[in-house]
Amino acid sequence: MEISKNARMVLEKRYLMKDENGEAMETVDGMFHRVANAIARGDLLHDENADVDATAAAFYHMMTELEFLPNSPTLMNAGRPLGQLSACFVLPVEDSMDSIFEAIKQAALIHKSGGGTGFSFSRLRPEGSTVNSTGGVASGPISFMRVFNMATEAVKQGGSRRGANMGILRIDHPDILKFIDCKADNKEITNFNISVGLTEAFMQAVETDGEYSLIEPHTGTVAGKYRARKVFDKIVDAAWRNGEPGIIFLDRLNRDNVVPKQGEIESTNPCGEQPLLPHESCNLGSVNLTKMLKESRTGYVFDWEKLKNTVKMAVHFLDNVIDVNKYPLEQIDYTTKQTRKIGLGVMGWADCLLMMGIPYNSEAAVELGEKVMKCITESGREASRKLAEQRGAFPLFEESILPQDMPQRNGTITTIAPTGTLSIIAGCSSGVEPIFGYVFIRNIMDGTELLEVNPILKKELERRGLYSEELMRKIAKEGTVAHIEELPEDLRRVFVSTHDISPSYHVRMQAAFQKYTDNAVSKTVNFSNYATREDVAEVYTQAFKLDCKGVTIYRDGSRNEQVLNIGKVKKDGEEEEIAGRVVPRLRPAVVSGITEKVQIGCGNLYITVNYDDEGICEVFTNTGKAGGCPSQSEATARLVSISLRSGIDVKSIVNQLRGIRCPSTIRQPKLKCTSCPDAIARVIEKVYNEQVKLGRWAPPASKIVVKTEKDGKGTVRKAADPLIPEPGEVPGNMHFCPECGASLEHEGGCVICRQCGYSKCG
Repeated sequence: MEISKNARMVLEKRYLMKDENGEAMETVDGMFHRVANAIARGDLLHDENADVDATAAAFYHMMTELEFLPNSPTLMNAGRPLGQLSACFVLPVEDSMDSIFEAIKQAALIHKSGGGTGFSFSRLRPEGSTVNSTGGVASGPISFMRVFNMATEAVKQGGSRRGANMGILRIDHPDILKFIDCKADNKEITNFNISVGLTEAFMQAVETDGEYSLIEPHTGTVAGKYRARKVFDKIVDAAWRNGEPGIIFLDRLNRDNVVPKQGEIESTNPCGEQPLLPHESCNLGSVNLTKMLKESRTGYVFDWEKLKNTVKMAVHFLDNVIDVNKYPLEQIDYTTKQTRKIGLGVMGWADCLLMMGIPYNSEAAVELGEKVMKCITESGREASRKLAEQRGAFPLFEESILPQDMPQRNGTITTIAPTGTLSIIAGCSSGVEPIFGYVFIRNIMDGTELLEVNPILKKELERRGLYSEELMRKIAKEGTVAHIEELPEDLRRVFVSTHDISPSYHVRMQAAFQKYTDNAVSKTVNFSNYATREDVAEVYTQAFKLDCKGVTIYRDGSRNEQVLNIGKVKKDGEEEEIAGRVVPRLRPAVVSGITEKVQIGCGNLYITVNYDDEGICEVFTNTGKAGGCPSQSEATARLVSISLRSGIDVKSIVNQLRGIRCPSTIRQPKLKCTSCPDAIARVIEKVYNEQVKLGRWAPPASKIVVKTEKDGKGTVRKAADPLIPEPGEVPGNMHFCPECGASLEHEGGCVICRQCGYSKCG
């Protein structure tokens, strides 16, 4: 099995079984054997004489050849006591306290087991409504979303990461305007992606500039009317600001609801690609399309037979997962097995196009995408029908909308999910997304720089005798291959990255795959920072016309956490706002603070946290007599101090430091921290929380050194667009991974680090 250094690091950090000290207890090869053996045993439930060893060998081969990988919970939990293998769940939220808090409890159990949850809050009565049973006033959906968010914050998935949620509100809910703006502050409801549930009637009203009715959910009566286009523009404006909310076309989800008699589909999983009924779950998996290519005299072409065979084996695998899965709730077990939905998707699509010499933003790519997905869905249905002959159709098949003369084992077959860490393991591009960047420069701890180059680009440049480190550094600086004039035009045309592709082609590619996908397609339409609200509106309209089931957009740099004060400069006698540079405020002459002794693995660490009326401004450390790492602790404290005085949010700093592990500390289980940085974070957090309770501070403000340089067009850069890049800068101002410091990519409403596998939704 050939996997990259990055893939091995991600597997060792996030997937392999670990002992009580956090050390890996199995090899990468052992993990795949564990998963293959556990899933193959599902055959025995249908045939006691089944050749489980042969099935396990086939599953093992498919995974270790990186031709197919199941969703993360399956890799993590198959063959282990927890045994929860599904990624996607939807829970109902009815308009009662019992239902609301039962949903919170159920979500906590799902998050603990490694799954993500989706909710529709559309049944909750709007804020200010009368509650007849108590005579009180309803607090509304957004209020309860905050309660769900806090519960998610408290529960870590499998002890390693927090859960993710999708929150949906129908466009005709009376609180829809409040919902649209509920994440205007990036620090609000941080464990949710949110989407507005749009209807066909609403979109038609947008087109005609008409009104539409708001409906009281608990009575079904009309509560008022809004101009559809004004509400649509408000959604567009919010998404332009920070990518939230997305949109979901509810009527289309229900058009393809395979068992409409069981109820309406009201929500999806956190990334929006898996519509589910209440208490349904779905397990996902992805075929690595780069492994489905073969070389011909004219270059790479698809090996259609290999693709069909891989799909059929993957359907067998995913159907077995349903049977061997240990569901977190009995009701989920029952509901899931009534429809037996699976979601087989793809990864490596952009890499395939590069290998075949086809630009992502071309008619040929769109047409090929349709052809590939048609092959996968048709082959998957064929495999599911064969399983139905052996094992029986899904229990609700007879009341389904599927052709009654062709029984299927599974209610749905295909879903295009973001493949995040799975694509890192497989060493390919993610889902159906284009390449984000071709060259990255990583700073190593000893001060050296490491170039990381897309292997397909590197191979092609070497073949043409064009590869050099100097050229790679230029590509990294520009952020794109398309602008490197010394490269041949045909190469620049094929090796396009996310921001070289027009939003229209992003949507067209999504629609191409959606045409032959049972469920939905997770795809982010990426905009440059310069994009306008009109650009976003155009994408939403195009997605509606091309029969997509939802859209997620992200405008580069729009979720930047750094708060910039606006500087002003006199120009021709008038003040003009411009962008500036952050510098730390000076250390106050007088401060207050505490010093706390914390036991670490090599002795005691004395941590002092000082503050003034503006906030925490200084942290320093001393080690006890037993020694320790005084230089590293001091360096951490100095960097924290300058960050705090530069206006960086305390919680962001704490999140960066919390959980860092030191062998000398984690080997002593009675200690209350995992390392010196973790101890520093805990004391900072403690001081911060105590002072906030006392109402002492407003958030600290950064100070700006005014910068008056003009861009290449002679225009002063405006603070209203603080993220517009200067010439030579990488476009936009990306977030950085809190675990390894690499750039984060936006994918399906979430962020993913392609270096270490860190991911976060919401």
